[in-house]
Amino acid sequence: MTGQVPDFHLFFGYLRFERGCSENTINAYGSDLRAWMRYCENNGIDPSPPSPETISGFLACLTDAGRSKSSVQRSAATLRSWMRFLAAEGLLNEEGNLPRLPSREKKLPQVLTEGEIDRLLEACEGEDPVSLRDRAIVELGYGCGLRAGEIACLALDDVGIQSGFVRIKGKGGKERIVPLVGKVRGRVERYLEAGRGHFPPEDTDGFFVSRNGRALRREDVWRIVRKRGKAAGISESRLFPHILRHSFATHLLRRGMDLRTLQELLGHSSIMTTEKYTHFDVELRDVYDKSHPRA
Repeated sequence: MTGQVPDFHLFFGYLRFERGCSENTINAYGSDLRAWMRYCENNGIDPSPPSPETISGFLACLTDAGRSKSSVQRSAATLRSWMRFLAAEGLLNEEGNLPRLPSREKKLPQVLTEGEIDRLLEACEGEDPVSLRDRAIVELGYGCGLRAGEIACLALDDVGIQSGFVRIKGKGGKERIVPLVGKVRGRVERYLEAGRGHFPPEDTDGFFVSRNGRALRREDVWRIVRKRGKAAGISESRLFPHILRHSFATHLLRRGMDLRTLQELLGHSSIMTTEKYTHFDVELRDVYDKSHPRA
């Protein structure tokens, strides 16, 4: 394969159809591989097959450019996956020396307080269609622990007002069912009754739609949360697509929910993924104990 320009489309097809990766993940892999190609081109290096020395130089270059540890780790993971794919397809004699993954950067999770959630919801108040839609988005994200992409992908048939359940299309094509109850159900029903029908009609069965009637995208959900968060006086640095999901999980654990139930609600394949929220809560309590004057 030496001297040939890599055909990343085969790799992307493998990610999409065999590993069931989301389009967001595939786009991230594509961004990493394009950065790898630029690095090799700028340094007059053959990108295929990737040599350990070239990979080390590439990752060091990313670090020197100010990329975070998590970003550098993702780039290393992308190259590892690509090299394994090439070896499996017989395009490399062997996987060779796979790049080591940099240690993960440990950060205190960004989680909104219950008071901030209340302010965020209040910032969506209004009887106009956009306010009803935005309130329903925040209610579902926080009330059901949904990812931004899951909110955007909801179809009309996925939301059962009468049954009291929502069908979620999660990562890797996995589906899960979460309860739709209480205030969340009421706000979602209100959006359906007095909000969605007022947007321009378009050929879409998307549950949440834009002002011009098209189904919302993941980035639209993120933009809405940040806009309403700013109106609620919440720092923009603390608002990101998973903030409602992280807050949902942390608040439920604090109120006594068991890990197994939370695992089902979040759609985690492994309970080890869910356990990170127990560590998050412990860290937050430690900060509280050290910082609060009456702790």
